[in-house]
Amino acid sequence: MSETRLDVDPLGSSSRSVHFESPEHMVRALGAQDEVLRLIESEFTDVNLHVRGNELSISGPAAAVERTERLLAEIRTLAANDTRVTPQVVEQLLRMLSEQSVARPSEVLTLNILSSRGRTIRPKTLNQKTYVDAIDKNTIVFGIGPAGTGKTYLAMAKAVQALQHKEVNRIILTRPAVEAGERLGFLPGTLSDKIDPYLRPLYDALHDMMDPDSIPRLMGAGTIEVAPLAYMRGRTLNDAFIILDEAQNTTPEQMKMFLTRLGFGSKMVVTGDVTQIDLPGGSSSGLKVVSEILQGVEDVSFSMLDASDVVRHRLVSDIVNAYSRWDDNRRQHVPARNRAPREAQR
Repeated sequence: MSETRLDVDPLGSSSRSVHFESPEHMVRALGAQDEVLRLIESEFTDVNLHVRGNELSISGPAAAVERTERLLAEIRTLAANDTRVTPQVVEQLLRMLSEQSVARPSEVLTLNILSSRGRTIRPKTLNQKTYVDAIDKNTIVFGIGPAGTGKTYLAMAKAVQALQHKEVNRIILTRPAVEAGERLGFLPGTLSDKIDPYLRPLYDALHDMMDPDSIPRLMGAGTIEVAPLAYMRGRTLNDAFIILDEAQNTTPEQMKMFLTRLGFGSKMVVTGDVTQIDLPGGSSSGLKVVSEILQGVEDVSFSMLDASDVVRHRLVSDIVNAYSRWDDNRRQHVPARNRAPREAQR
């Protein structure tokens, strides 16, 4: 058990000593070659940190020492749960602590959904945990947010978990086959060959979460189905975990068709990014419309994720924010005479 010893002087300075239970625990917490320790030092420049044996001493202004000690407590908890503490993880902890969005950020980052092939899949931000909790509690969940926020990946993990726990009998994964600048007709091969690239991200996620050798067998038996959205028409899907990906590229009619496929004992997760609509001719997005239609309906939940939930390379979050600012700025400078025709058409 790690221990903290506190000393406070009358001038408002304080010092604390954090004792780690073993050298291994200390290395897991502070990082290889003290990379995590250096990040903490760069974040709390008015605090002095000194390592001696299995003990880390913290000294400086009382408020800064308290914040540093709280961060270290979260880091120690993660390390004790065999969570790899990286600079990215520390940045997430710092953000959650500064926003005071959750009392114990480490509880968010140690919620395991699925363990497969030597890796553990878990939410990495508060919004991601809220999204995962919503999937547990509701029959239909909409996960809406930019690229890299884990919308589809976490939904896939929950689907595989439900199948393994025998909560459902099958997993159905679907996407609309809408071009993002290219044309299906120019791709070589049969219709199946043309559609396959649109479903490839779903196959890739499956291979991350299951034994690749078992996937063809499960697909052959119908336990796992990956198909274009058009293949859902006319069906009733019972005892299934159904995921609709890239839902921003559905029309309102397609969205209604999909949602009404819901059968007994099933759960649906709909994911999409309303800033990346590829529908031709300025068609309305079914994902935008459904948020107005179903808002407030019982057993339906909308989970919103944003750039702070991006878990890809740090630059992805910066890119998402830059595009959002650019879009906002462009909308503000569109002349009123250009906006009027579009508004009149609504």
